[in-house]
Amino acid sequence: MNAYASAHRYSRWDGTQRIEPFDPDQIMDAISDDVLADGDLTRALQRLFRWGTESQDGQGMRGMRDLLERVRQTRQREMRRYDLGSVLEDIARRLDDVIETERAGIERRLAQARAQPRPPAADTPAEPSAAGQTGEPDETAMGEDAAGDEHLQRLLERMAARNLEVLDALPPDPAGRIKGLQDYDFMDPGARQKFQELLSMLQQQMLQQTFQGMQQAIQRMTPEDIADMRQMLRELNEMLEERARGGQPDFERFMHKFGHYFGPNIDSLDDLLDHLARQMAAMQSLLDSMTPEMRAQLQDALEAVLSDPGIQQELAQLGENLGRLLPDNPYHRPFSLSGDEELTLGEAMRLMERLRELEEIEDQLRGVRDWRDLEHVDHDKIRELLGDDVAQDVDQLRQLTKVLEDAGYIQRTRRGYELTPRGVRKIGQKALHDIFQHLKKDRFGQHPLERAGRGGERTDDTKPYEFGDPFLLDLPKTVMNAVYRDGAGSPVRLRPDDFEVFRTELVTRSSTVLMVDMSRSMLYNGCFTAAKKVALALDSLIRSAFPRDQLYIVGFSYVATELKPSMLPGISWDEYNYGTNMQHGFMLARQLLARHKGGNKQIIVITDGEPTAHFDGTQVRFAYPPTYQTLQETLKEVARCTREQIVINTFMLERSPYMAGFVSEMAKINRGRAFFATPDHLGEYILVDYVANKRTRVRA
Repeated sequence: MNAYASAHRYSRWDGTQRIEPFDPDQIMDAISDDVLADGDLTRALQRLFRWGTESQDGQGMRGMRDLLERVRQTRQREMRRYDLGSVLEDIARRLDDVIETERAGIERRLAQARAQPRPPAADTPAEPSAAGQTGEPDETAMGEDAAGDEHLQRLLERMAARNLEVLDALPPDPAGRIKGLQDYDFMDPGARQKFQELLSMLQQQMLQQTFQGMQQAIQRMTPEDIADMRQMLRELNEMLEERARGGQPDFERFMHKFGHYFGPNIDSLDDLLDHLARQMAAMQSLLDSMTPEMRAQLQDALEAVLSDPGIQQELAQLGENLGRLLPDNPYHRPFSLSGDEELTLGEAMRLMERLRELEEIEDQLRGVRDWRDLEHVDHDKIRELLGDDVAQDVDQLRQLTKVLEDAGYIQRTRRGYELTPRGVRKIGQKALHDIFQHLKKDRFGQHPLERAGRGGERTDDTKPYEFGDPFLLDLPKTVMNAVYRDGAGSPVRLRPDDFEVFRTELVTRSSTVLMVDMSRSMLYNGCFTAAKKVALALDSLIRSAFPRDQLYIVGFSYVATELKPSMLPGISWDEYNYGTNMQHGFMLARQLLARHKGGNKQIIVITDGEPTAHFDGTQVRFAYPPTYQTLQETLKEVARCTREQIVINTFMLERSPYMAGFVSEMAKINRGRAFFATPDHLGEYILVDYVANKRTRVRA
């Protein structure tokens, strides 16, 4: 095994692994095709934001649609998991356990009483005392003890029988059993404790739906605590009734006195109403999610645990007052649960709250139009409900434009976001990569390089050093030449004929004009985006690999116009004028190339049709099918390019008879080449042709 090989271990995602954020280069790669398609950066960013993208490794960026779907699936999964009927079944089971524990305790008490030894009867002879004397029995004392034990035994049996009758007579519904057991005198301490724990749980759930921080049940409160709660409820109802009448209740005084019953951040009566609506929503959602029969049973059971009549009355009045002030509780939502997993009452309340929060997050995300709206989404709640990975996705979308701005790819202007020069180059690099990634390995090298010599760029080939060669020494080969001559040993002695240097190749300079047809037919035939991509790719190639070269881009339709590379992503076809004025394109290209003396000059034409317009003096003449005069005026401009040693290579995207005939005439005049290509493979031909004609190899 290679000593330098890396070992990798893969494991299931457990929430602790770190996922690297989507970097700006990946974002630019994702939006480049959309930018080229319609020239609108903001629209491309919005599409990425909404739909996301997938990378080659399957990670990619999740868009808003994916995030919304994950929230919806999480909520649906929770609703398909649990059974609300199990809430009542849990209460019923716990009541059954209390009753069975009490029955078993009664039987145990009776068995223990029957098993106790009794004093001897009055006619039983007494055993000798320790002194060896025979004592006479105390008949009076013995009779009283026996009578007392029998009396206690009869009392215990009567109590046990009475309690068993009460247990047998308990109604089957939870509320009836709770009411019956509240007045029941338990004989078993364990059963009494279980019942008190059940009451505590139900009372806490009943009170916590309204008041925050109720940590103890009513039966464990002191009489002063109960009186204080009763007074708080009375004054709260009075305050709400005054608000309903249009008055201004003294909220500050109330909160100063009873604020410990409520949570923080309640600064007004409206805040208090909102707090109460939130607190009561979970219980109301739970009740409304049940069948009418289940709802009635649970309501009766909860009301039964509130043994204080004053608190019962005030809570009922509070419900009526809140109903008048908040007829439509915005936090109340019924849910349809269809699973079979069991729930306790406390778990059901928390589930209702969780489902409501998931719906709120879904509503928030559904209202998001772009990355700016994510500032109003509760990120902490998303992390709590959906986990760190979803929260990271949301944060990544929120910073979509900031990441690109920090990287220098886009900038904010009065018109919105625009590409910077660096952003344009990045899209060009992406276009270059898209074009070259599909090439076969044998595409390069089809044009042999015939000469190599002094100067130019270094190649991987080597040769013995000759006077005048650049001293680009290949040290390993130089040393090995000496070793081969003298054999192994040290020191190694070098001679002039041992020196081995790298060959070089002469590199020519080139000036190129890329002529892009911008007529309507280019859009209708699906060629315009491909042409833009090729223009950007060629610009990126020249800037990176051939910085001394010069590239001009000319767009032509009714007339021809020079285009700057920074304009390419945003250009669109000429929607107002018809025509393919190739004559004007050649004229403008020739004028641009005339700025450069010597070197290679070439024009690359991308078009899907023959010329249909030409200049007649200062007027543009358009005709379709093209007239003889249009073709001749265009060929005259081709001849002028030929006289100035400008090579014209044409890439045809359609094979019409007019186009084939015109390109044939143009090739005869210019000796350039003509290719037929499709939009999908257009760039491969252009860029391979460009690179293949860059170098001339000189053999020394």
